Amino acid sequence: MKSFHTVQRSTAEEVALAARDWFVEHANQAIVQRGRCLVALSGGSTPKRLYELLAELDEGTIDWSKVHLFWGDERDVPLDHIDSNYRMVRQALLDRLKNSKPIVHRIPTGDQPPDRAAREYELRMREFARGAPFHFDIVLLGLGDDAHTASLFPETLALTITDRWVVANQVEKLSTTRLTLTAPILNAALNVAFLVCGSSKQWAIDKVRGKTDHPTLYPAQLIQPVGELWWFLDASIKV
Repeated sequence: MKSFHTVQRSTAEEVALAARDWFVEHANQAIVQRGRCLVALSGGSTPKRLYELLAELDEGTIDWSKVHLFWGDERDVPLDHIDSNYRMVRQALLDRLKNSKPIVHRIPTGDQPPDRAAREYELRMREFARGAPFHFDIVLLGLGDDAHTASLFPETLALTITDRWVVANQVEKLSTTRLTLTAPILNAALNVAFLVCGSSKQWAIDKVRGKTDHPTLYPAQLIQPVGELWWFLDASIKV
């Protein structure tokens, strides 16, 4: 990890605005330097507001045609299901962009078993990379009250996997299976941002950013990217 940054604002809306400005800066930087920007998206209320704010930008602020959107995790539901992270991004961002559109690489859930969908998504990512190292330019992450991130939940098998980019992760406490990117591919990113708002996240923040190293219980501790790590927090969280 090159460096660690904390950006704290008074309200969730101000956090989303700060994250928007950060996103614009780093997306444009990637486009200038590499001709494209690879992004892994998160679900959640703060990311949703970020996506809405991005959709409201003046035309040309970002050349969306050079932005590739991937998903950090997804529920095992059809793409039009109310719980789908893809559906949320489509409604908050994709449907609202008027001209330039990003290139979408959604996780193929809803019509095949989760493990097959995970393997298909990983294959697509590897084919996209064409044998070269795969580095997201931007990864957006949330933080659960239990210190999970993406769909890397405490004491689940996905936490131990180092040779896969995408896995179907059985989450017994939720009686479900989630599809998630693994820590190694998330950690290959050049910029990773956690977007965290609300006092209910205090316990998780304390555990993840504390001195005790126990990623099996606090999975977000696994996120230690080769690039920059950013925390966008509201004032209800003490750091």
